Amino acid sequence: MRVLIADKFEQSGIDGLNAAGCQVRYEPGLNDDTLVDTAEQYRPDVLIVRSTRVPESVLTAGALKLVVRAGAGYNNIDVAAASRRGIYVANCPGKNAIAVAELAFGLILALDRRIAENVISLRGGKWNKAEFSKARGLFGRTLGVVGLGQIGREMVPRAEAFGMSVVAWSRSLTAARAEELGITRCATLPELAAASDVVTVHVALNNETRGLIGAEFFDAMRPGASFINTSRAEVVDEVALAWAIRDKKIRAGLDVFEKEPAGGAGEFTDKIANSVYGTHHIGASTEQAQEAIAAETVRIVKAFKETGKAPNVVNLATATPATCALMIRHLDRPGVLAGVLDALSKALINVQEMENVVFDGAEAAVARINLETEPGGTLLQSLRNSNTNILDISLIRLSAAGAQQPAGRD
Repeated sequence: MRVLIADKFEQSGIDGLNAAGCQVRYEPGLNDDTLVDTAEQYRPDVLIVRSTRVPESVLTAGALKLVVRAGAGYNNIDVAAASRRGIYVANCPGKNAIAVAELAFGLILALDRRIAENVISLRGGKWNKAEFSKARGLFGRTLGVVGLGQIGREMVPRAEAFGMSVVAWSRSLTAARAEELGITRCATLPELAAASDVVTVHVALNNETRGLIGAEFFDAMRPGASFINTSRAEVVDEVALAWAIRDKKIRAGLDVFEKEPAGGAGEFTDKIANSVYGTHHIGASTEQAQEAIAAETVRIVKAFKETGKAPNVVNLATATPATCALMIRHLDRPGVLAGVLDALSKALINVQEMENVVFDGAEAAVARINLETEPGGTLLQSLRNSNTNILDISLIRLSAAGAQQPAGRD
């Protein structure tokens, strides 16, 4: 299996891929046309990236079967184009959670104690203790956490260690779960904004979260409060944030920006950077996190190589147009399922999903074939009579909610 690595990657990961029997080509720094050209020439089965963009032109350039994002977020990959071509996209969720939480808390401390201004003043030959000795302090303050995935949850014990109370909002957060974590659940984002001295954002970027933090949220924030975003820039309405910084004196610490360069270095002209504490999208960039991500990437590729199934795939359908499941109990002999599929094809019935489970001893099996349209009784009887190795056929209707309803037996 050919693997192309188009970003910086840990040597332990490269060694692990080689040990798994992969043919590895390591070319960090590939982007745009050079990535397309390399994909066409090398024709990798697997592409591994960190921040490098993977547009449709890359996905159509070679023989890709799997793209692995060596990290959590995958908005740099054209997932829709990959889905159209049957290319798996997998990520490494949670492996950088501690690293991102550490940076987020670093930004919180830096904003409160104005660490960057202290350094700049000293390096400029100025001593200004009178100015920089003014700080609010974190003890007794309230931290608002937007999103309680693995990174958001890592913020809770760190806040508690500094004597902060925690309020949180997440679509999946229940009162019982909040009590279990020792935090307070907020029903809405404005409620969280109004309750917090510091807000930190930890949600994935998708259609539901794009622009999630906007004017209503910042309007509810306390004047002079701190706002941290180490998730994705597109989660926040940058115009609304700029207003909040200017008119409400919100202090912001950002690790992500709308106009950040795609690669590891480049020109940067995002105007909001002039009014915030900013870092260079380095949330996951610790040795510990990168080693963990490399190990997870190797696990994904090795599993795919050995089984054809990739862990952590993000672009499989959660629902299909299937209306029924055809259950076929049969002797495990050649040609049984081929005959069934051929008959379904001639009847213009589309197969959505299928599996064949073999029983102990490999004498018998049950096939489940999810179909887009329901076959009639005549076709079912024809299938039953078409092969003596078919022991039984039944049909299960699938409701919209996924419930199964027996539809008779032939």
